[in-house]
Amino acid sequence: MVGQLQIEVLGELNVKRDGQLLPLPQSKKTRALLGYLAVVGRPQRREHLCKLFWEVPDDPRASLRWSLYKIRQITNTQDAERLTADHHSVLLSRHAIDLDFAKVASLRLGDVDALNVEMLESLAAAFRGEFLEGLRLPRCPKFEAWRLYHRDLALRLRIEILRRLVSRHREHPERASIYAHALESLRGDAAGIDLISEAPDASVSGRSQDVTREKASATADRTVQPESELPDACAEPEAGPTFGAPHTRSQAIRFCRTSDQVRLAYALCGRGPAIVRAAHWMSHLQYDWESPVWRHWIDALSEEMMLIRYDERGNGLSDWGVADISFAAMITDLESVVDAAGLERFTLLGVSQSCAVSVAYAVRHPERLSGLILYGGFAQGWRKRSPRDIATHEAMTTLIREGWGNNNPVFRHLFTAMFIPGASQEQMGWFDELQRITVSPENACRLHEAFGEIDVSGLLSQVAVPTLVLHARRDAAVPFEAGREFAAGIPGARFVDLDSANHILLSNEPAFETFIGEVGRFVAETAKR
Repeated sequence: MVGQLQIEVLGELNVKRDGQLLPLPQSKKTRALLGYLAVVGRPQRREHLCKLFWEVPDDPRASLRWSLYKIRQITNTQDAERLTADHHSVLLSRHAIDLDFAKVASLRLGDVDALNVEMLESLAAAFRGEFLEGLRLPRCPKFEAWRLYHRDLALRLRIEILRRLVSRHREHPERASIYAHALESLRGDAAGIDLISEAPDASVSGRSQDVTREKASATADRTVQPESELPDACAEPEAGPTFGAPHTRSQAIRFCRTSDQVRLAYALCGRGPAIVRAAHWMSHLQYDWESPVWRHWIDALSEEMMLIRYDERGNGLSDWGVADISFAAMITDLESVVDAAGLERFTLLGVSQSCAVSVAYAVRHPERLSGLILYGGFAQGWRKRSPRDIATHEAMTTLIREGWGNNNPVFRHLFTAMFIPGASQEQMGWFDELQRITVSPENACRLHEAFGEIDVSGLLSQVAVPTLVLHARRDAAVPFEAGREFAAGIPGARFVDLDSANHILLSNEPAFETFIGEVGRFVAETAKR
């Protein structure tokens, strides 16, 4: 076809016409907009695009018009009007372009095994690097949330494709070696995602054969030494942290499987005594790493400790399509991550609903805990509380079901205002997107219902490890009285009242500094016992 347009996003953004590379605008936002329109492939409201890239006091509509003018010069020709726009919306038609991402967008991890070698090799060749490599826009949180989601999706597919090719070529060591080396090279490109877990065996020659043996050994052991060197991770974001950040940030993301074969993602960062943060909903190991809502938590907790955190089933980088989302499964997930990380003794930190999970774990495995920290949690879920609480949360379930996945963030913003009422516009924007990209509307409803059934009030008196309980005084998401219930029910627990209205403590409030100070002292004291 004369004038065929190819757009490549599996690596640096490239645009070709009849195989010839076209020059692109110097503006990163304009190039990011072009990549976004190509991947989305459906009409986008101008208002939405302005908020995505130009939510500033200037004139975002004028900026959008200028960028669309530049993009038209690339996409539109005399015989093909690929980019169309009216007063309300913009569309870059997918039917009029050849997009490399289209080859992988419809694939699921489970589909890869059914593909023949020729198709797998074609897909592997489509990847030239990270999704929209070089187009990171830290000042555009909504675009960043979208980019990170698609980057992680593409990366996991690429890893699975390479693993299958190594396995399929086990009878041809030289060919298998090529894909084994490509798989190994992703250790740096994959922002610390561990490529050891669940790697297929293959007989390859030379260094690749050694690598394969190492992978098999590591998979069999399924342990991580707390003081070991962690793999390279993502680059330092442009905006520096506001509290207690280490000079060099790195995290290792790894995967393990539970007894019911759910794949969980967990991350390690920092050095020192181990502290495990039990999973809460709406988490994403990579997105949280860069988010102004959670980044200061990660940096402060890993400054003098080794922090292990994970995405619970149905969330983030862990498996979404799971049959069992229950309180019992949440406890099993925590047990699986602790075992996979090879931890013998550690401090357990529960946040929000994972406080109840942490209490249940502490009763079941007291010998593994040096201490238990509970922040912002509850012993009884919302269905076990007052009729008013039940009515409120049933209404929230309806809101989640109807509005969670919409482009319009108005429904999600209700939750943001409840969790972090003191947040800046940037922080609220990140948290709005966090909800959308970390969990599906269906899973959000299932999790919210599961939280309602929680009841560990009968276990509190059985907790036999040193316990620190902290709660924000004006927390709108979890009542202050719920924190006092933990402290009153657990023998010897110490209670700290934090002067804040935020369920997630923000970096610029004194309550967060108090929280980190209390946690640090508690870990230091209990580690000596």
